[in-house]
Amino acid sequence: MKAFNFVSLLSDPKNRSCLCSIFVTASLFCCIYLTGNAVFVKNYEISPGLVMNYTTHDLKDSYTTQNLQDNCEMPQRAELEVNVNSKSSIQSNDCQNECRPVGTEALPEGIIVKTSNLEMRPMWGPVGEKGNSKHSANLLAIAVGMKQKAIVNQIVEKFLANDFVVMLFHYDGVVDEWSDLGWNGQVIHISAMNQTKWWFAKRFLHPDIVAEYDYIFLWDEDLRVENFHPGRYLSIVRSEGLEISQPALDPRTSEVHHQITARRRRSRVHRRYYKLSGGGRCDDSNTAPPCVGWVEMMAPVFSRAAWQCAWYMIQNDLVHAWGLDMQLGYCAQGDRMKNVGVVDSEYVVHLGLPTLGAKAIE
Repeated sequence: MKAFNFVSLLSDPKNRSCLCSIFVTASLFCCIYLTGNAVFVKNYEISPGLVMNYTTHDLKDSYTTQNLQDNCEMPQRAELEVNVNSKSSIQSNDCQNECRPVGTEALPEGIIVKTSNLEMRPMWGPVGEKGNSKHSANLLAIAVGMKQKAIVNQIVEKFLANDFVVMLFHYDGVVDEWSDLGWNGQVIHISAMNQTKWWFAKRFLHPDIVAEYDYIFLWDEDLRVENFHPGRYLSIVRSEGLEISQPALDPRTSEVHHQITARRRRSRVHRRYYKLSGGGRCDDSNTAPPCVGWVEMMAPVFSRAAWQCAWYMIQNDLVHAWGLDMQLGYCAQGDRMKNVGVVDSEYVVHLGLPTLGAKAIE
């Protein structure tokens, strides 16, 4: 058999021309293949403009699928890095409709208002200019009954003096008998017989309604506030990075159910409780409540982000919120051992009065 002679093949002009044609054709196919891959990768749609960097634990602790659908955006705790190119940020009409609240698809985008607030408006007369009106940045919501009118009066006066919006949940059905108090017309009254503050909160403190408020205080009525100042408390909470908190309880005069809530005299804030003997020990090895990262349900304080999460955990049939306190760490916007704490320097007295559910005073 005759051996193949590559040199003699190239010496023939016809063969040389044929090889050049094959080489050019193969090069064109390679260019088309590479260009097509680049275009496919560029247009591959996971979510427009999003580069994700998160852990499964962070997502579990930070948001629900419903939040993503409602807001069409990932929450801060998920640690998403958003890199939006000017060309890739152009979205189709279908995507824009998916990002809108349900029911607004037919509305022009410019007239959609997604949130509200609890500011009262005059029925007549001029409305203050937007730039001149001062909006309250924080909210106090408290379940009240006539038997604790004097205590509630002290609480409300302190919070109004610090530019809070105040909402009273009247569980005994009595509203008119508060009219003799000077601040009565400045607060919002909601009445429903024998309902707890959690029933009220689920129905009247939706995150879209309280979206303008930095902090939401959801308190019981049996708290004395002689040693509590709302403004100083908020200053401490901000500086400490507390997303969920409560004022400490004076152990000398309070009904204390959990020692982690008891005030420490030489402390500003504490996040952990120690019990080194007996049952239910708590030490530095504990990473879960009630040893660390825990507050009681009598006087919780939520940041805006924490409340937006916690609201979704409140079941419609929730009554006393027993057990909810053990789950609040999911809404701590991060490490519950750092972002949940008890403020010692601003403390209250918990009287422990069984008033909720009492019959209305005739």
